[in-house]
Amino acid sequence: MSGIEIDRRLPEDFFSAALRDDVLKGLTADPKWLPPKWFYDARGSDLFEEITRLPEYYPTRAEREILTARAPEIAALTRAETLAELGSGSSSKTTLLLDALQAAGTLRRYDPIDVSEAALLASGEQLRRRYPQLTVHAVVTDFEERLAIPDADGGPRIVAFLGGTIGNLLPEERAVFLTRVRANLRPGEWLLLGTDLVKDPATLVAAYDDAAGVTAEFNKNVLRVVDRELTADFDPDDFDHVALWDAQAEWIEMRLRARRDVDVRLKELDLTVSFEAGEELRTEISAKFRREGVESELAAAGFALRRWWTDGEGRFGLSLAEGV
Repeated sequence: MSGIEIDRRLPEDFFSAALRDDVLKGLTADPKWLPPKWFYDARGSDLFEEITRLPEYYPTRAEREILTARAPEIAALTRAETLAELGSGSSSKTTLLLDALQAAGTLRRYDPIDVSEAALLASGEQLRRRYPQLTVHAVVTDFEERLAIPDADGGPRIVAFLGGTIGNLLPEERAVFLTRVRANLRPGEWLLLGTDLVKDPATLVAAYDDAAGVTAEFNKNVLRVVDRELTADFDPDDFDHVALWDAQAEWIEMRLRARRDVDVRLKELDLTVSFEAGEELRTEISAKFRREGVESELAAAGFALRRWWTDGEGRFGLSLAEGV
């Protein structure tokens, strides 16, 4: 993999230990929960890519619309030499930013940061072919637990956290996360943040409960991951996919609702978990934002909002904030 540096920041047993810890905590809590990071095995990642192409799922298209229109302005304002991307995945939107930074004459390096080494290598190799002079320094880490933004010599950096993924964190978790991002940057360096916006509940719920049932399969995939990794006997057919809008918290919740009384055995944890018919297991929150809330959260973490853009329909927000 010529030209791609891999920086592994996780111990070898990190994923198995983290999964065991999360499942034990979540399934013995009241109400029960599992974190959304465990959707994303190979099958889950494929399902999510399919979700982004569904007619009901507007965030990916809306964010791409903003980036297409504003990437040259972002490049001109930041003059960034390094682009670091948190949760980079397939880096599908990244080329819009890299093209703009290259056209501005400042681009030197790309630092994708993700839990999946395979995804980092695949996307890094594609980008190296597209940008032969680009240094790709990939970091394998869990950015929620072990945030690691590599140091970079020379000019300013811009950190991109796109897709509205920050909405998967609870408010107190967002505060800790944004403060950690700021601590990794020098004054005058930048954060580009994608946030899905509050809108009518019907549009929001449809985005997480599509007619084709792809999101339902994605939601149930967490049970398959637990079955495989912890020798459990969840039957996904025992659960219905549920997407609800919490108007007070202003977030979507995805849940799995037991169709009947269910006992699940998790051999690796020496644990049996019982669900009553109708009992729900929360698998994801997806917070929706307003500009004033985003600006306030950024300011609390040490960032000043310099630009705020939305798509033409006002569905999605993209913030460019400077470390102060």
